[in-house]
Amino acid sequence: MRYRLTKSEVARLESTGFLKECSEFAGKTLVYSIVTASDDKLSADFIGDEIVLNVPKSMIDELNNTDSVGFEDQTGPVSLLVEKDFVCIDNVDEDQSDNYPNPLLKC
Repeated sequence: MRYRLTKSEVARLESTGFLKECSEFAGKTLVYSIVTASDDKLSADFIGDEIVLNVPKSMIDELNNTDSVGFEDQTGPVSLLVEKDFVCIDNVDEDQSDNYPNPLLKC
């Protein structure tokens, strides 16, 4: 599972400790949340129709306050990745004003 977070999402996660989004999928609503955890590593739970990613507070602080790109870990067979959402190198038609500057574009 890969989570890409914009600047405002990282800031909101740091201030509130919680993000939640929903997607309609196969006639049901899939909920995916990110919550601040007291653990020292990423973990995930799947409860009902909700995927919950538990991110240590120290990782959230590091994402918000440093140039760190992201973190990865594994919960059983599920690979977990949370990272900053960078501006795309290719031209795209979506609004990327809340994305992080792409370090590859500084070359």
